[in-house]
Amino acid sequence: MTLMFRSLPLLPTIFLLSGCVPRIEVSAPKEPITINMNVNIEHEIHISADKEVEALLKNQRDVF
Repeated sequence: MTLMFRSLPLLPTIFLLSGCVPRIEVSAPKEPITINMNVNIEHEIHISADKEVEALLKNQRDVF
């Protein structure tokens, strides 16, 4: 038998499998995207100064 006659039973299988191609679809969501950012930022500043500087700041409040 020739190659063509031996491959004839494979043709329906090839046609059936070619229809099983995976499909990926990307679409926008129907609702808008909301990002809830409840952020609470707290900070503390600690300043340490020499006793001479503290006395200067107490005596002369208009330095800054």
